[in-house]
Amino acid sequence: MLALALGLVVVVFDQFSKLWVRETIICGGEPQVIVPGLFNLVYVRNPGAAWGMLGGQQVILVLLSAGVLLLLLFFHRRFLNPTLDHRIALGLMAGGILGNLIDRIKVGWVTDFLDFHIGTHHWPSFNVADSAICIATGLYLLSALWHKSHPLKNDSA
Repeated sequence: MLALALGLVVVVFDQFSKLWVRETIICGGEPQVIVPGLFNLVYVRNPGAAWGMLGGQQVILVLLSAGVLLLLLFFHRRFLNPTLDHRIALGLMAGGILGNLIDRIKVGWVTDFLDFHIGTHHWPSFNVADSAICIATGLYLLSALWHKSHPLKNDSA
């Protein structure tokens, strides 16, 4: 239940933030500086996956995203512990995948808007769904290592 609730929170926050960006910021326009030298808001239409890979291959990306989401939901008990950290990771991952999948189906690309940089060195722009996927992956990997090293501390909180 926690994973489902967290996934829904991610999807709602992701979709509202992307809608706000599409209605407020000019695509490809000047970045809106939030923290000078570190963080801007931009509007980028990403027709691909991470870092623009498979750009323009929307059918493949939709099928891949839907397939991964279905596999994750049907088989999560095989590779996730029933622990709090793994349930959080499941919710974040599912919500992130679904948030970007909705974009691909609804508008034909993924809306990216978070732009972090140091000087002239920019990290590729991303969004709330991407953040949730990355946090979920990191949490899962760290907690899997922890549970493997500390099996007696595997409480099912």
